[in-house]
Amino acid sequence: MAKPDAVAALAGPLPCHIALVGPTASGKTGAALAIAEALKTHGGAEIISMDSALVYRGMDIGTAKPTAAEQAQVPHHLIDIRDPLNAYSAAEFARDARRLMADIAARGKLPLLVGGTMLYYKALVDGLDDMPPANPVLRAEIDAQASAVGWPALHQQLHALDPITAARLSPNDSQRISRAVEVFRLTGRPLSSFHARTQAATETPPAAHDNHSLLISLEPVDRAWLHQRIALRFDAMLQAGFLDEMRTLRARGDLHADLPAMRCVGYRQAWEMLDGQIAPNAWQERGVIATRQLAKRQMTWLRSLPQRVVVPADSADALPLVLATTLRFWRPGQH
Repeated sequence: MAKPDAVAALAGPLPCHIALVGPTASGKTGAALAIAEALKTHGGAEIISMDSALVYRGMDIGTAKPTAAEQAQVPHHLIDIRDPLNAYSAAEFARDARRLMADIAARGKLPLLVGGTMLYYKALVDGLDDMPPANPVLRAEIDAQASAVGWPALHQQLHALDPITAARLSPNDSQRISRAVEVFRLTGRPLSSFHARTQAATETPPAAHDNHSLLISLEPVDRAWLHQRIALRFDAMLQAGFLDEMRTLRARGDLHADLPAMRCVGYRQAWEMLDGQIAPNAWQERGVIATRQLAKRQMTWLRSLPQRVVVPADSADALPLVLATTLRFWRPGQH
């Protein structure tokens, strides 16, 4: 049986597929539904969510989860598969996505991966080395150190040990900073070194992917456009009852602030506000800023993928360009 943090059982090439990625609030959900609609006369498609927040049940508003009506338009997978109490790893995603892709392809349809959790994408395409399991004693030591000096100071230490991982983490992301420091102390290797099975895998030329995969990336040219969308979406979430959703989750009594689910952007800030750590008139701004920081980290990761086809998300022609790129690639029977 494969270890939870390994992709040992995942072998062989992936089925022909399209991945639609981009920073948060770049329009991926709408574009994915348009692709699925356009492909109805070309064999059809099914969506595999590639979003680490959408896996959690009861977290609908703050994650901008596709609505029931949107999910009814085309089959969706890997949404609402975990209780917020239970984590879901990149290795588990790679295993589940590979199985689903094979099933979808066997039905003659196109697997359409949609989301912005780029570690999930990397785990699926490049694989992950087998990482050491959590060490409770070492974690307690790291937590004690953080209590004494603060997580930003631990983040600075991590930057010296593993600058690649540190660059993609917020200085207050206690869960991920702790794990990265833990892995280094256990193995003497930076966490980033585990995120590529071989150097050859990361150096595969883009042309090698052209026949069987297409990576479309929605990336805004104007950063202000994305910032405005993030702010507007956060406001819409509040109007839709995001705080009531957060109160319902807290009222369960078994969740806590250090769970991966509760550290999703927006949820973390709402939890801290309800705990009295953030003033009620300041928490929305903190949530928007955290979401912008997430988008920046996603953009940094996207720029490291030379095989991607970039579509300007803020262009009036974004959707037609996505559809034209899709239809040039996908013809049933040609892959």
